[in-house]
Amino acid sequence: MITVATFYKFTALPDCAELQMPWKTFMQERGVTGTILVTPEGVNATIAGPNEGVQATLAMLRSDERLASMEHKESFCEENPFPKTKVRLKKETIPLGSPVDPNKGVGHYVKPQDWNALISDPDVITVDTRNDYEVQIGQFKGAVNPETDTFRDLPTWVQENIKDPKKKVAMYCTGGIRCEKSTAYMKELGFEDVYHLEGGILKYLEEVPEEESMWEGACYVFDDRVAVDHDLKPAGDHQHCPYCGHTINAAELKRLSSSGRCAHCPTE
Repeated sequence: MITVATFYKFTALPDCAELQMPWKTFMQERGVTGTILVTPEGVNATIAGPNEGVQATLAMLRSDERLASMEHKESFCEENPFPKTKVRLKKETIPLGSPVDPNKGVGHYVKPQDWNALISDPDVITVDTRNDYEVQIGQFKGAVNPETDTFRDLPTWVQENIKDPKKKVAMYCTGGIRCEKSTAYMKELGFEDVYHLEGGILKYLEEVPEEESMWEGACYVFDDRVAVDHDLKPAGDHQHCPYCGHTINAAELKRLSSSGRCAHCPTE
């Protein structure tokens, strides 16, 4: 059984370039694959491998006092969803397209157990901060889909669609990192009643029983599993088109044209 761990942490890492190779070597020696983005503002990652290797890697990262409080989410699968070990240097953990520092303040954290009550409030606007192709697979009941192609598009959508800073806004994403940045952005715009799902969708699926869940569909993940169900197991009816990489379900796969291309492939 393969353990998959997803985690992020916003913290100043001015020496990030010096961390790259030691981290990669440590992972390789323990059979751990996946990708860690290491940046001056923190880390963002999903790794996978034998449980002892994944736990050792997490312990190694937390031995740095700047990452000591870093939380992670776990899921499991039969085959490793990552073929390689990558530790990449980036300028940002995830680019929003508008300068923002989550370390200066983010929205109010909401525990998974309290999320249903919040988004059921008719005065709350629930915003899915993920990209449109992710939302098409699954989302929370009643949530707004901004239909963005990239995370960089979200600030423009917010400015055009949520103009009253007195509005109550709840935001969510896969693991929590996009909500850290998006709610920090909202705070900079003057919004005070802005909230986000602590731990993201993955933590919600882990902690909230399916019979009580307001989640509908599957959750897109950034690896070869493509999507996971409410039990955090691979949702087998989704995969990537071999040509354009767009997410398609089993029915769409059967309808591929004779060229093998899906409906989302660019026309020649």
